[in-house]
Amino acid sequence: MSHPSSDPEPGTLRPGGRTARVRAAVLAAAGDVLAEQGFAGLDLADVARRAEVGKTTVYRRWSSPTGLVTDLLAEMAEESLPRTATGSLREDLSANAHLVRRTLADPRQGPLFRAVIAAAACDERTARALGRFYAVRVAEWAPAVDEAVARGELPPGTDAAEVVRAVSAPLYYRLLTTGAAPTGADADRAVAAAVAAAGAGVFVSPSG
Repeated sequence: MSHPSSDPEPGTLRPGGRTARVRAAVLAAAGDVLAEQGFAGLDLADVARRAEVGKTTVYRRWSSPTGLVTDLLAEMAEESLPRTATGSLREDLSANAHLVRRTLADPRQGPLFRAVIAAAACDERTARALGRFYAVRVAEWAPAVDEAVARGELPPGTDAAEVVRAVSAPLYYRLLTTGAAPTGADADRAVAAAVAAAGAGVFVSPSG
């Protein structure tokens, strides 16, 4: 595979066959290292060894730990579960909140997200990749809010993306400020607060 000198973002090429298997193995190993050691411990040679892939292949394709994280986030966005559609705003948002809770409580995914968020705070390329990841997830769940507006559950002009973010934000805040994974009660409280605020018009866009 040829690689232009302009250093395209990892993950923008979608390989098949053996190349796809190599990518999957390397990204799985990178995720393991992030969960175990954080971004500071992400070494390309170590990832290559864990994935049983040649170091040259890893260095040529990803070039840096940041490149690995960027591609890993792209894969995670692609593989994320689709939204649950129940026909009820509260139930839809509850499904979202509990999906986030389970992810952050997972013994591998929780530390992985903490590591990536920490890396994004001091690395612009990782920050952009993390932003793209969450943009995909918010767009996946925003229709639940738009449908609630159409049903008359929420006022016209409600910013769907902001409602979805309002559900997840308290769960991430708890994880990042206490080190403890959010609980089911935390998820339910986040949903109740977001639904009440949305119903009161808090998330109506000024131009709506």
